[in-house]
Amino acid sequence: MKRMKGNSSLSEDVQFTFTPLVILELAKDTHKETIEWLVQKIIDRKHLGGAHLSIKPLEDQDGDSQIYLIGASWRRLLLGAESLGFIKEYQDGSMRIFTYHNREDYKHFTDDDSDFLTMAEKQYIIKRELENLRAVNETMVPGHPQAKLYPGKSIIRRLQTSGLLIQLYPLHDPAELKKLSFIWYRRVRFSFQPLDEIQKYFGQSIALYFAFLEYFTFALFPMAVIGVPYYIFAWEDYDKYIVFATFNLVWSTIVLEVWKRCCAKHSYKWGTLTMKREFEEPRPGFHGTLGVNPATGRKEPTYPSYKRQLRIYLVSVPFVCFSLYICLIVMMIYFQMEEQALAYDEMAQSMFSSVLLFAPSVIYALVIEIMNRIYRYAAEFLTKWENHRLESTYQNHLVLKVLVFNFINCFASLFYIAFIIQDMKLLRQNLAALLITSQIINQFVESWLPYWLQNHRKKIIKQKLSTLSKEKELPLSDQIKLEGNMGAYLGTFDDYLELFQQFGYVSLFSCVYPLAAILAILNNITEVFSDALKMCRVFKRPFSQPAADMGVWLLALETMGVISVMTNCALIGISPQVKGMFQENSIELVLLIVGVEHILLGLKFILAFAISDIPSDIRNQIAKLEFESLEALKHKQIKEADESLTKEQQHAETKTEESKAKKTL
Repeated sequence: MKRMKGNSSLSEDVQFTFTPLVILELAKDTHKETIEWLVQKIIDRKHLGGAHLSIKPLEDQDGDSQIYLIGASWRRLLLGAESLGFIKEYQDGSMRIFTYHNREDYKHFTDDDSDFLTMAEKQYIIKRELENLRAVNETMVPGHPQAKLYPGKSIIRRLQTSGLLIQLYPLHDPAELKKLSFIWYRRVRFSFQPLDEIQKYFGQSIALYFAFLEYFTFALFPMAVIGVPYYIFAWEDYDKYIVFATFNLVWSTIVLEVWKRCCAKHSYKWGTLTMKREFEEPRPGFHGTLGVNPATGRKEPTYPSYKRQLRIYLVSVPFVCFSLYICLIVMMIYFQMEEQALAYDEMAQSMFSSVLLFAPSVIYALVIEIMNRIYRYAAEFLTKWENHRLESTYQNHLVLKVLVFNFINCFASLFYIAFIIQDMKLLRQNLAALLITSQIINQFVESWLPYWLQNHRKKIIKQKLSTLSKEKELPLSDQIKLEGNMGAYLGTFDDYLELFQQFGYVSLFSCVYPLAAILAILNNITEVFSDALKMCRVFKRPFSQPAADMGVWLLALETMGVISVMTNCALIGISPQVKGMFQENSIELVLLIVGVEHILLGLKFILAFAISDIPSDIRNQIAKLEFESLEALKHKQIKEADESLTKEQQHAETKTEESKAKKTL
């Protein structure tokens, strides 16, 4: 990465050589007064309301926009790491909150711009400092009276909403990216993913997604090992799926509990397990009348809670219910198509009619994927319109809407076939069509189509930039222009949603189609390479985001695990073997299945309680640090009390001596 000299017009304390870490792009028509005001805000010290960062305009700009390079001094980055509560490895091997005063006591620390802080962490620090730039006395953005400001308002977010700030993104490190690409996806080999390197380059939230993708792929192997021979030797013997359903039930219960422990190990190692969460700021799209936050004392928009509740219950909930009704109508149309295809096959008895039997399932799977994507946009619009104050609340409401719709849309037909029609052959055919079609569409839409579009854009840009063909290493200006034209990575939402659907297909009904696990494994292996390619070559580098777990997605998967217990118990109950034992009294069968289901759910929750989410060695380390912190606080309080007592004694002795001196006089 090239190092740039600070602007000569900057104050003396920020005139140093810095590494460009973040790119800020302003609109072409941004007023000069606005730029000068923003630059001054960025370079001003913290006590003056600035970010105390370094900024320099990009040389050789084409005039379509105004691009600036942003970096920071090593000391400034370390102070930022302390203020954000970063956790770093201590000399004794424990993980502790980083403090600038004790920086020499941390492992791998050197007093220069070293790898002690990863590039992802440095970029995250700069992002947070820019987001914390707030208006003090300004009532508007200078040069743009229409962009109103008020004390406490985030300046960067106001520039974004007013269209003055086009984009803000972290810059790739070509050398590190090439090294990561080579060990991650550019050579095909059977090995674990370089999760630590992914975490250092992209941050904890993305690394945790790839860690779960890897873990879930390996967790599917027992299902595949049993499922493949079961499928081969019991192709048409649906009566024996009771054995596979029992194993499926145990597998779905254990797999998530083991993942929690793996997740805790990763997040402790990466310093996010014990990282304290700061008070959440209002999300950029939150709007309302100006008020004062009682917790922080800052001025910010306020919006009555009852208005939000009215929007949710009078608009969003009816819309979701109506969407679910549409799903059921589409499902009934699918069953009509199945009946027509079956009737045609019975009448024609030809090769074409036999192939045509699979057409309704494939068409239905395509329609499901289209409906899922259309609904996703509608759900995003509704959730934004509900005007949630916090980003976490917004994400929870969005995920809930999408998961409810996806669950009904993807699994309703399977439940209907399994428990109403009770046609296991049709269930197997429908499950196979849904699973295979969704995997093909997701691979194409999420990875290969963006990759092709990015290559097409790159060819167009290469024709404009002659230096690309003459130099092996891109000049910084050309690199920024290339990355600026890449699409923005929208987060792990779609990736987790795909794994949620896959977990549902495997845990709910794979006893009827045992190849579901092996198909999921093959998909996930290619998913690792396609997602890695997508992260490194297709999209802009995303900002690192600290994360200790999967958030609401873990709760969604646990809920699916509970449903899978009920589903597999019901499948066992309707199996011919069990039905044959209760031919005369079906009520006893229902009561037995319900009783077994409740017992298994009870065992599941006992197992979840018995298996600690955090391994004992990590719990001991955390307890040790908490104890040391308490002891240090006690010693500090005792020391302060002793110093105070000593001062009081000295003051009393001084008074006594003064009184004696007065008597002597």
